Parts: sequence; C-alpha cells; structure tokens
Amino acid sequence: MILRKDQLEASLHEEKKLIENGRLKEDSPLDLSASFSKLCEACRRGDLKVCQEMITTEGVNINARDQFDYTPLILASLCGHYEVVQLLLESGALCERDTFQGERCLYNALNDRIRNLLLSYDYSKSSDPLQPFAAHITSLLTREHPQTSDILVTSADRAFNLHKFILSARSPYFRKKLGNAPDTTSWKLPPKIPPQAFDIAIRYVYLGEIPNDVGGGPGTGFTEEEVLEGIEKISKYLEIPSLWQGILESSDRRLARQNRTEEVERGRNQTEAWFRDNVMKHKIEIDSSIANNVQWDRDNAIFADVLLRADEVVAEDTPLPSGTETPLNNSIPSEQESRGLPLGIPVGPLSQSSSISNFTASRQSTLYPAHRAILLRSEYFLTMFSSSFLEAQPTPHLLIVLIDCSPAVLEIILTCLYTENATIPLSLAVDVLFAADLLLIEKLKVKAAVAISTLGNGSMPQHASIANLNNGETAAFGTVDGGIDEVDIYDVLRAGWLTRVPRLETFAARFLAYRLEAYIDDEEFAELVRESAARIKARQETDSIELVDDIRFYLSERFRLRFEDAGMEEMMDDEDAGIVNGEDSGLVEEVKEGEEDGWNAEKGASRPADFIVPDVEAQLASGAVRMLDGEIAGDEFAGDAINYQVLLGKIDALLERLKLDA
Repeated sequence: MILRKDQLEASLHEEKKLIENGRLKEDSPLDLSASFSKLCEACRRGDLKVCQEMITTEGVNINARDQFDYTPLILASLCGHYEVVQLLLESGALCERDTFQGERCLYNALNDRIRNLLLSYDYSKSSDPLQPFAAHITSLLTREHPQTSDILVTSADRAFNLHKFILSARSPYFRKKLGNAPDTTSWKLPPKIPPQAFDIAIRYVYLGEIPNDVGGGPGTGFTEEEVLEGIEKISKYLEIPSLWQGILESSDRRLARQNRTEEVERGRNQTEAWFRDNVMKHKIEIDSSIANNVQWDRDNAIFADVLLRADEVVAEDTPLPSGTETPLNNSIPSEQESRGLPLGIPVGPLSQSSSISNFTASRQSTLYPAHRAILLRSEYFLTMFSSSFLEAQPTPHLLIVLIDCSPAVLEIILTCLYTENATIPLSLAVDVLFAADLLLIEKLKVKAAVAISTLGNGSMPQHASIANLNNGETAAFGTVDGGIDEVDIYDVLRAGWLTRVPRLETFAARFLAYRLEAYIDDEEFAELVRESAARIKARQETDSIELVDDIRFYLSERFRLRFEDAGMEEMMDDEDAGIVNGEDSGLVEEVKEGEEDGWNAEKGASRPADFIVPDVEAQLASGAVRMLDGEIAGDEFAGDAINYQVLLGKIDALLERLKLDA
C-alpha cells in the first residue's frame, strides 16, 4: 500500500519522536568518540589490523556515522579496500538497498568487485551476526535426536522438553528455583495458564520471535484475551518484562525488529555471563594420569551433562598451578570427603605422594563441564552424540571426552559455542584453526583465518618500495608491528592448504610477495614452491603453480604494474633513460671520456689523475636508490621498475633450479 504524503509525514514525525524519547534507535547514529574516529581512519587507510582491534576489543558500533555522515562501510568501499569491506560485513555492518546509507554505500563503491560483495550481503546476513546462535537455541525446542533436555514441563494437554541451563541463564525466577533444587526433572503448569501463552514465553526465552498471532479462539479452550493475559502474567512471573513489551509493540515493524535484535543480544549476554560464572569457574586442573578417574554426578548444580578434556605438557620440575587436584592417597574418597571437592566431584584411585609442594607432572589435564545442547553446534559433536558409540550412551557419571588441543584453545572453542564472541590471539590462531577444522566449526575457522590475515597483516603497506628496505626501514619486509613474528608464514600457508581456507592462501601469497626479497633465497621457500607444485595431481608440464602465480600477481600489485599493461616496456624505457646496465648514464659518459683519453681499466693502465670517481654516498643522499642487485638507480620509481624485473628473474631462476615449469 502506498502512503499519502500526509500519512508519510505523520509516520516520519512519530518515528522522530520515538528516536528523541530514546525508544527507537537510529540505524546509523552519530558517533564523535575517539575510538570511532580511529575506526573510520583505519577504514580510509585500509588498516585491517586496527579495524579488527576496534571491532573486537573496543566494541565500536560499526553502523554509526561520523560528522560528515560517513559510516565505516561507506569509507572502506569508497577507498577501495576490499578486505576491510569484507571484514565489516562479516562483523554485522548494514548495507540495505532500500535505505539511504545502503544506497550511498553501493553508489560510492570504488569498483564492481566491492559492489558485488556489498550486494551479496542481504539484510538478514549482514545485520544480525547472532542469528545462527539464536536459531540454534530455538531449534532445541523441537530437536528430538539426540535428546538433550533435562526437565519436562507439562500442562493439561502439552509437554515441553526444556533445558535447565537455558532457563537459569534467561530467567531470574528459574535461576532461583533450580538453584535451590537442581535435581528437579519435572514441573507442572497451573491449570489457569493457557499452554499457548507458555509456549510463546518459552520460545521467547529460547530466543525465538514473537508470533503475529498469539493463538486462542474457538476450539483452543482459551480466548485470545485470556492468552494475552496469560502472557502478561508469565512475563511478570518469570521476570522477563521485555516479553510483554515486545507483544505490545509487535505491530510496529521497525520497533519489532529493534526489539528482536536487542533481545537476541541480551540473550547472548546472559548466556555468556552464565557460561563464565558456571562452566569456566568450575573447570578442574588435574594430573593427566588420574584425569579419567574423575566422577562427576549427573545431578550437579550447573546442569552439565559431559566433561571435555584438554591436555597440556608441563615442564619437568614445574609445580602445578594452585587449585590443581593433587594425589594424596591410594583410596577412593568417601561421599562425605567428596563433598569437599568442587560440586562433589570424587576422584578415583590415586597415587602416593609425600609432599604437595614437591609434586610435579610431565602432563596436565583440564576438564571443562559442558552441555551437549550447546556442543551440538559443532557437526563433530552432533555426529558423536547421535551415534551408537560409547559417547552417546547413558553413563552413571558424566562422560569425559578428550579433545586434541590445548586447554587455551578449548576455552576459545567453548567461548565461541556458548557466546558467539571469542577473541582469538594471534599466537593461538593457527592452533584454533586446526581445532575448528577437526570439530567442523566453520564459523570459528573463518574467525581464526580473519585473526591471522588481519592481526598478522601488521603494517604491510599497500605499495611497498625497496628503497625503504635499503634505508633500514625493515618493518614492511621482515618483522612487522603487530606480532607477525608470533606465527610462521610458512605454517600459515600450509595451514590454509590443510584446512581448505582460501583466505589464508591469499594472505600468505600477498605477504610473501610484499617481502619477497627476504624469502626468495630461503631454502624453506623453495620447499614451499615444491609442495605447491605437488598439490596438482598428475601434474603436466603446462600446469602452473598456484603459489607462484599468486606471488607474481601480488608482486605486480606491489609495484603498481600489471602484466596486461601495454605501456609497461615503454614506461621502463622512459624511467630507465638515466640507467644503462645499472649505471648512471652520466657516469658511463665520464668513463667513456676516460677511455678516449687513453685509460682503460681492463687493459691494466693506470688511472688518470683527473679521472672522477663516482660518489655513491652523494648520489644516495641526492635521491638515488640502491637496487636489489646492488646497482644505483636515479630515483625510487626507476629503482622499483628494475627491482620488479630482478625479483621476477629470481623466481624464474628458482623454478629452473627446481626443474619446474610455471
């Protein structure tokens, strides 16, 4: 329906009042803070590392606008930084075609590659990064296999299979009720509460959307008014007032969308707080030799139904951390003794030790109590708990599942599954990548790859110059501000190959191309080229080598040249007018004059007294640059042109030495 002008003006006026009253939020509010200005500046420059830090660490609103009405996404697309645009979209930046800011973003995109990327992100994908988390929590209400519920709520004709940890995290009422009686397995609704009202409330608790039709009417046993009255009572009873507010505002599409976004964020925050206060605070550090003897009752205060174990090697003669369970005797603790341990966890037969302070171990384990309902977000765990193997069978105590990673990596994995908000340090990014690949958690694989390719990007310039290297500015070619030394670029590329993450392959090729002179003579680089060639099965002489092709491409990008540029040779000739075989033409002319005067060094004659020796230091001081082959070029641009050819020649020489055609 098309609104008349007066109706549209009235709607805009009402919307403005809601914004002024703080009830409705702007999609792109004005933000003049220093942190947001830093993000905008990073988007202009294409600084991936700073963008990643501002988004994940500072929590900057990436959909805000600066004093010039520019959003970070508009700035990045306008300045042509594809990787930054991709990072912003993956982090939840808005780009709706039907909005003013969205159309500006598309219109101002520097090239079609960025424009197509923007168009590929519809509203549901770009504006709600928590949607997968919310969708999984909601799906638990209808999932029949594997069975993960631990409490049954019944009414006259309905039954709800629910999860205590979700109820405790989302509702203060359930937190108190289940905290006092954690072994509760069933609960019956009062007969006056319409099942339709409870169904809507529970779906809301499980991050589901509020339906347009609340139910009730003929044949249901309750009228629509009774259902609404029941929702209001349940909202107060369970101490979730936002439910009733959402019902009242469900007719306003924009308010309903905003309420939905806020509730999902609130639910994530509540789940994260519950996860940190219960799961993380009750982890157990214990000697690996007795880790499998831990017996955790199923009726526990945090409603855990599985234990995840991660092992870590401890150096010899290193005391275990404080709080670590230490073997004291050879007997199994009695029930009374076990109550002194966290949550009543008895530990099985233990070895003798004369002194706690002197106790050391070569291997240490950490056990994390977890919930299968959350672990099902991983295809690995979904298959495990749905199978006929031991892990899916009921056991008297919580089953211990060993995960092949360090405790620090497992904590990141659990944080991602429970909160959707894991921060991955660069030093652990490769390990997290392999663990996520093992557990089939694609989203975490992407996050790890982003951490490596952004935090590891350091201060790599868009257009590097060899002159900077020769003048001692090695940050762009060797060690990089931002910690790239924490990971090995060879390991990064191999990890990209093994885990099938193209982003890492692209990042590694670009990284190597921008620092090629530091790697081209390295024997491990040559081995990497061999491995890249071997990745092609039944390789033919005409097959190219993917790594070499990518490095050549980014090498041309580095020197602002393209192979298809028809004028490249002419440009080289023009820029090299002052260079002849790596020597300044003026110097060559002087040498020729010296030869005409009868002196020639090759003939062994003595140098004339008036012969002028070229002053290399003076040339460098006046703007000349030294090239990779040691010769002197007249200026930086001419030096880049020659260095480009030198590096290409080194690649060809390497391939010839390896007997590879590419």
